Amino acid sequence: MRQRVLSLLLVALLMSLLMSASAQRVRVEFWHGLGGPLGQLLETITDDFNRSQDRFQVNATFRGSYPETMVAAIAAFRAGNAPHIVQMFEVGTATMMHAGGAIVPVYQLFARTGVPFDPSVFLPAVRSYYSLPDGRLMSLPFNSSTAITWYNRDAFRAAGLNPDQPPRTWTELRNAARRIVASGAARCGFSTAWPTWTQFEQFSAIHNVPLATRANGMEGLDARLQINSPLHLRHLQTLMDMQREGSFTYGGRDGAADALFVNGTCAILHGSSALLGRVRSEATFNWGVANLPFYDDVRGAPINSIIGGASFWVMTAPGRTDQEYRAVAEFFRFISRPEVARRWHSETGFLPIRQDVFNELNAAGFYRANPGRDLPLLQLTRTEPTVNSRGLRLGNMPEIRNIIQEEVENALQGRQTAQQALDNAVRRGDAVLAAFERAHR
Repeated sequence: MRQRVLSLLLVALLMSLLMSASAQRVRVEFWHGLGGPLGQLLETITDDFNRSQDRFQVNATFRGSYPETMVAAIAAFRAGNAPHIVQMFEVGTATMMHAGGAIVPVYQLFARTGVPFDPSVFLPAVRSYYSLPDGRLMSLPFNSSTAITWYNRDAFRAAGLNPDQPPRTWTELRNAARRIVASGAARCGFSTAWPTWTQFEQFSAIHNVPLATRANGMEGLDARLQINSPLHLRHLQTLMDMQREGSFTYGGRDGAADALFVNGTCAILHGSSALLGRVRSEATFNWGVANLPFYDDVRGAPINSIIGGASFWVMTAPGRTDQEYRAVAEFFRFISRPEVARRWHSETGFLPIRQDVFNELNAAGFYRANPGRDLPLLQLTRTEPTVNSRGLRLGNMPEIRNIIQEEVENALQGRQTAQQALDNAVRRGDAVLAAFERAHR
């Protein structure tokens, strides 16, 4: 009995010591917008950081989708209890850059804390997206992706199509989708996730046409939309015609259409390269990836695609201490290490945001053993970016995305023409841009 009492006392003492040590750690709240396997891996990496040292504790919490996380972070800042770190999708970049006292730019974070950090390790296309024109890094790149074509190799084979020759152009894609549906190889030929990202933002980039003036907002707050151009009109009309003939199925907003590919309903999908984890775990068919299609009569097309995904922003709050910012800086240094970037890329389909990681994996034969895994990066970097393919930095872009989706949906439902849809989207979107410009002039 005495031994048992002594054992219990020893266990209680150890637990008390552990709890005391944990309580002494500097705590950091980290809100992210990745659910499922991606979020689980991100939280595992965060736990790895916590175990790697005994000074800091980062608590990673899923706060819903990217837009929901953005809304929650803004509300928390206004209430005076913003998280230390928030994951913000790439179209929230302009909003965050002009958030004034709500954020601490990353370049200031490292200068302030004295934590060594070299931003040049990141891929230029990724680094520049989250930097000021002079190269100073505003947020930390982490999960960067681009849009690609996913296709069902089994459905292609069943339809008499060569699964080793996925469609390169929009003409080829439309013909393949028709044949798949007509043969019964799949109920749906083609769908698209993130409709504004894939069919307007990426589409504009690879065809070297502006999404908006002022270099898509990169060169000033007075940018205005240009998505009612002849090429954008032609493309929306093509989608409407494909829907009418049954070769295109609208799958909904944001990532809703991902499920239509993963469950085998649609044989071709335009979606994020980061869909890899879900495809690998849920798809019961052989699949492949390919570059986004292009109109082959557009001069110079295709050029590079643009990045998607998200980055990590440092937020402020009353009473936040130097030690808390030091904890954030140390966490950022940890998750930027080559071994973390390698694991994240290898397991998720997000880009290898460090050039040295890509070079190492390439030399080791990773891409030979995993065909197509280098395709997103090759598409992103296949040409030098132009003024139309560097990316976009438009204020309140999440709201503009919803406007475009609403107008496109009305066109697909036969409530208005393609021209009316795009004219309405430009008019409404420009009003949002003008309001953002007035607020941050």
